[in-house]
Formats: sequence, structure tokens, C-alpha cells
Amino acid sequence: MLGSTVTATAKRAAFRAGLASGRLQRLPGAFSPLVAKAVAEAGFEGVYVSGAALSADLGLPDVGLTTLTEVAGRGGAIARATDLPTLVDADTGFGEPLNAARTTRVLEEAGVAGMHLEDQENPKRCGHLDHKTVVPVAVMRARVAAAVAARTDPGFVVCARTDARAVEGLDAAVERAKAYVDAGADMIFAEALTGEAEYAAFRAAVDVPLLANMTEFGKSPLLSTRALADAGVDVVIYPVTTLRLAMGAVEAGLASIAEAGTQEQLVPAMQTRARLYELVDYAGYSRFDADVFDSTLGGSDAWS
Repeated sequence: MLGSTVTATAKRAAFRAGLASGRLQRLPGAFSPLVAKAVAEAGFEGVYVSGAALSADLGLPDVGLTTLTEVAGRGGAIARATDLPTLVDADTGFGEPLNAARTTRVLEEAGVAGMHLEDQENPKRCGHLDHKTVVPVAVMRARVAAAVAARTDPGFVVCARTDARAVEGLDAAVERAKAYVDAGADMIFAEALTGEAEYAAFRAAVDVPLLANMTEFGKSPLLSTRALADAGVDVVIYPVTTLRLAMGAVEAGLASIAEAGTQEQLVPAMQTRARLYELVDYAGYSRFDADVFDSTLGGSDAWS
């Protein structure tokens, strides 16, 4: 009830333990706290907050229009909803290295377990769109170093994402990853890779955890958890999957109502009221309310 009872520090420790466990950590994307609760109940190891999903949920394209305030607000609300660690997409750190440092502090205070920064130029683009541009290696190293230096909790994970595979080629992207690890990155996110062999190339090059992005309709094939684990990947994110599932159902349902003039035919496909109440723990709130407001006073000095 009232969200997580696990501290942010403990969640960060759990995330790092998962990264060191040798077991693939699965982080579905959650665009709301309610979705995060469903992720936790389904038995996943963590929650991911996607910049693309957040932008879309705000009715915006993923071209760097969201702000640190919006990301921290939504990320913090999602992190507080479950006991799972939450990893947040922090785009380019929202500016220069000093901005990346402040981003670290703000997201720490929001209670998330970690964030990733990318090496695109501002304004950034969705990682699976064409015509991306990346900053010089030295600029990204400065972003990473600033973020690492700014954190107050050493358990907070700073992940470096490189978009260079589609811009400069595999070898250059691998060299960038090595440079970012040297700058202090705790994890590497190699964006838009083309298959298992490319993940294995990154695995061979760096000795920090490796993250794979299994987003639909992108440049990367949708690999199974077994294939990713065999390639040496430590974390897999499914960033926009839940939003796409939800919006597919929303659009189909609205079209059906417009045609039929009623939603009755859609009811069997809906989450029931009982299931929604279970997910948000109505019963727990009711018990708490009864305990607080319906207590029987034990005597005239009960409140003394």
C-alpha cells in the first residue's frame, strides 16, 4: 500500500546485485506507475522508463523535447510504485556535462536506481531513426565523467549508451564503449545492433554489464532471452512494448465503439474492475482506513 517500502539505496544495491548475478535482468518499459505494478506482479527483475514512451505519452515525438523535470517526475512516480529497481532514459543529460551532473542529482533524489546517457548531439533522435549524429568521443566522456562525479550514492548506476553503430560502424562504436568505460560508466548500452555477433563483439571489448534494447519495429532483431544471455548480455529492456500494446487496444476499441455505438462487445477483452482494484490494492487501503479512522477509543485518556 502507498507504493514501495524499499529504500532507493536498497533498490540500487539490488540492481547492482542483479547485474553481477550472471542472470539476464529483464526490464519491461512502464509508461505509468500502474504499468510498473503489473511489471512487478509478472515477476520481472526491474522496470525501465523509456524516453520514447514518455514523449509519446505526452503526445510528442522523441526528438529531445521532454525536460528533466518531466522525466524525473514520471520516473520517480514509477520508481515509487514497486519494490523493483527502475532504470531511466536520461537522453543526452539535457545539455552540457554540467547539465548531466545535475541530471544525476535530480534522478537520484527521484529514487531511481540508475540512468543512461547517450552520445548523440542535441537535439537527439530516436535511436532507431536514420540521420542520427554523434558527438566527439571527448564530449561524451565528459558527460559520463560529470555524471559519475556528481552522484552521492555510489550504488546509482550510470550507463553510457552509444548510437555510433549506425553512424560510424561497429568497430568505432566498440571503441567508443571502451572509452566511456574508462570515463567511469558502470554499464554499456549499444544501440541499434544488428544481431547476436555484434552483442558478442561488445561483450568481448568491455568488462562492465551490457544492455540490449529489444524494441519493436527497429533496426535490431527481436532476440530471445536465451540468445541474449548466450551473447553475454546482462540486461534487456523492452522500452515501448507496453505502450504499443495499450495503444493498439485503445485504437481498436475506439474504432469498434464508433462503428457499433456501444462498448459492450469489448468488455471481455478489458481488465475487469476486480483486477484493477487488486492491482492498486484497494483492499489494503480499506484496511488502513478502517484502522486509522474507525478505531475504538480505549478510555478517556486514550489520546493523552
